[in-house]
Amino acid sequence: MCERMKFSEMKIDERVLKAIRDMDITEPTEIQEKSMPPALEGRDVIGQSMTGSGKTLAFAVPIVQGVQHGKGIQALVLAPTRELADQITKHMLKFSKYMRISICEIYGGVSMEPQIANLRHADIVIGTPGRILDHMRRGNIRYNGLKILVFDEADRMLDMGFIDDIKLIVSQMPKNRQTLMFSATIPDELMYIIRHYMTQPIRVKAQPQVPKHKLKQVYYDVRNEYKMSLLVHLIKKEKPTLAIVFCATRGITDIVASALEQNGIEAKAIHGGHTQSRRLSILEGFHAGKVHVLVATDVAARGLDIKNVTHIFNYDCPNGPDDYTHRIGRTARIGAEGKAIMLLSNRDHEVFRKIIGKQEIEKGPQEKFPVIKFRMPERSSRFGNRMGFRRRRF
Repeated sequence: MCERMKFSEMKIDERVLKAIRDMDITEPTEIQEKSMPPALEGRDVIGQSMTGSGKTLAFAVPIVQGVQHGKGIQALVLAPTRELADQITKHMLKFSKYMRISICEIYGGVSMEPQIANLRHADIVIGTPGRILDHMRRGNIRYNGLKILVFDEADRMLDMGFIDDIKLIVSQMPKNRQTLMFSATIPDELMYIIRHYMTQPIRVKAQPQVPKHKLKQVYYDVRNEYKMSLLVHLIKKEKPTLAIVFCATRGITDIVASALEQNGIEAKAIHGGHTQSRRLSILEGFHAGKVHVLVATDVAARGLDIKNVTHIFNYDCPNGPDDYTHRIGRTARIGAEGKAIMLLSNRDHEVFRKIIGKQEIEKGPQEKFPVIKFRMPERSSRFGNRMGFRRRRF
C-alpha cells in the first residue's frame, strides 16, 4: 500500500499549513491527496467524492492562496443550499485565519442589505445560484478580476434546477479562469458544464462507497399504516447516538418528527419551509447532540457534513441508487461503523429493486412492535391518507 502524500509535500503556504494543523487535520483524505496538487498548479479539476470526504479543504486551499485582499471578487463558490454555503464559509474562515482575506456568504431567506455591504470589499464569495443571480442583476457583483470558480455538490445543483442560473452566472465571467468541480456523482447532465465551462480538466475520484464491513444495511417490509410504528420501535431498539430519518416531502418530515417526539424520542424536522435561522438552530442542536434524531428531506440534507451519525433510517424510499448512496454515505465515516435501515411498503418495491442491484442489503428479522398513537400536526393533515393514516384512529 502506497504511503499517502503529506500536506507539507504539497505547494501549500505555511500560513495555511498552520491553520490546518490548528484544526487537528494531520493527513490529507483521498480526495484531497488526488485533487489538491493539480488545483494548486492552477489546473481545472473534477473531483468525485461523497459528502464528508474533505473536499471543502481541497478547493479552499487553492482559493485562499490564489486571492489578494482588496483586488475585488477573485473567487466564487457555488453551492446548492444555504446550509452548505454557511458550512463552507465557516471552514474557509478557519483555513484563512492567518491571512488577510474578506469572505462574503450570499444566500436567500435573509436580508440583502448586509450582503450588499459585505460584497463591496469581498475577495471570496460563497453562495447559492439564485441569490447570486439576484445580486448580479442589481449590479452588486462583478467578475472582472475573478480567478477561481468552484461548483460544489454540482450534481445536486442540477437536481434542484439551477442549470439555467449557472449558465447566466458563468456567462458574465472571464474565460481565463480556473474552474473546480466537486460532485458525488457525474450524471450526463453535468457533461454540459464540463464541456462548456472547463478547460482540459483533470478528473480524480475518491472511494465512492462506504466500506462494506463498516456499514450494515437492512430493510424491513411493512404495511404502510404500520410504518411509523415500526420506525419508533426500531429507533428505541437501536438506540442511535445520532440518526437521520429521510422522508420524501416537507409535510411528511413534520408528521414523522411530531410522532417521534410524542413517543419519547428527541427529534426535529428540517426542510426548506423553515426560516434560515431555525434551520441553523436545529443543525447546531444536532451537531451538539441536543437533538438525537434529525428528520429531513433529501434537499435539506444535501451537502451537510454531519459527523458521528450512527444510523440512517429511510422512512421513504429514495428515488434511485444515487440518492440512496448519498443518504447512507452520512454514516460509517472515517473508520466508524454505521447502520442504514430501509422501511419498505408495497409501493416502494419497484425502486428498491434498482437500489438493491448495486448494494448488499439484507432483510431484517420479523419484529413485534406496538401500534403507536399520536396527534397529527394540523397543517399536515392533508398528508394523512397518503401516508396510510386516518385521523379518526388517533
